[in-house]
Amino acid sequence: MNTVIIAEEKKTNVLATTMKPNKKQRALINFKKAQSLIGKIIEMVEADEYCINIMQQNLAVLGLLKSVHQMLMENHLNTCFKKAIDSKDNKKKNKMAEEILKVTKLFNR
Repeated sequence: MNTVIIAEEKKTNVLATTMKPNKKQRALINFKKAQSLIGKIIEMVEADEYCINIMQQNLAVLGLLKSVHQMLMENHLNTCFKKAIDSKDNKKKNKMAEEILKVTKLFNR
């Protein structure tokens, strides 16, 4: 059984850094493509379309989401993480490392 993780309430993060514009644009494009494909998959299921076709579309969504996850991680490491590591605040450094480990564990489930 797969675990569904509901997004946590948005918190203000002192460490937050704006995504680089080109990364943000690419991430948004992939999220919007995935959103569109999910709508099509729902229609396919409702129309009792061939299972393999549905699975292929599902794999396309997973590929888009994995790609955007990679973009987000790279951006995070090059901005927020770098900023925390460059600081002298050990508590901030430890928190940042814990966050990355947590997200990585969730991704690898």
